Amino acid sequence: LFFTDTGKVYRKKGYQIPESGKAAKGTNIVNILPLEPEEKISAMLRGKGLQEDDFIMFFTKNGVTKRMSQLELRNVRKNGIRALDIREGDELVQALTTHGSEKLLVVTRGGMAIRFDENDVRPMGRTAAGVRAIRLKDGDEVVAAVRATDEDAAVLTVTENGYGKRTRIGEYSVQNRGGMGLKNYNVTDKTGPVADVVIVTGDEDLLVISDDGTIIRMDVGSISLLSRSTQGVRVMRLTGDAKVISIAHTVKEDSAEADSPEAREES
Repeated sequence: LFFTDTGKVYRKKGYQIPESGKAAKGTNIVNILPLEPEEKISAMLRGKGLQEDDFIMFFTKNGVTKRMSQLELRNVRKNGIRALDIREGDELVQALTTHGSEKLLVVTRGGMAIRFDENDVRPMGRTAAGVRAIRLKDGDEVVAAVRATDEDAAVLTVTENGYGKRTRIGEYSVQNRGGMGLKNYNVTDKTGPVADVVIVTGDEDLLVISDDGTIIRMDVGSISLLSRSTQGVRVMRLTGDAKVISIAHTVKEDSAEADSPEAREES
């Protein structure tokens, strides 16, 4: 399922996506999906089918969330259908699958985060716009949302300038949705704003991706475990005006030569 910034959803079989090497430019998405002019893909979910008892949670840049039964998307047409109504000036940034009892963590560019129970959001139909997930400060915006149910796991946050840290999920108390939340990261000019977050247990590898096409792989356990209000350590050294845009965790491969953070001193 491909979700766009305007709230539409498209469906495509995985084998219909052209396969290519890591150095290839890839295929223009408009040759794969019938996107509208200026429409961009914001989120992607994979799975073998839609489940009656499961949900999809949507999160927008302006702090709105929506919870919808997966069965609402059982009849996605070739030209896509509306998955949620996006208000003017807003756009979709994240879609997650949930199973009815998840805790969710919503993270902002300016270093704030809120953790709440998915049942704080009632299920809605496709045409609904949603409700407030987090109250944002002026100039701030949501950059990511993750399932944060496992108290023994950690939140791994990386900033645009290549700094990052792990923080135990237990440091993020569960609150009612719609509030200001808690400090997640001490954002400074040196670190740059928050780029992305993932939930990790410490025994995975991490992929860090920059906007110039560079990807590095490292051991998650090599990234410092720090409190919510710190700046973290350098995890990726960037060149020129490059910025980190995304991170992802993957299964550790013993044969992989993982990169290590180039600086370990907490700022």
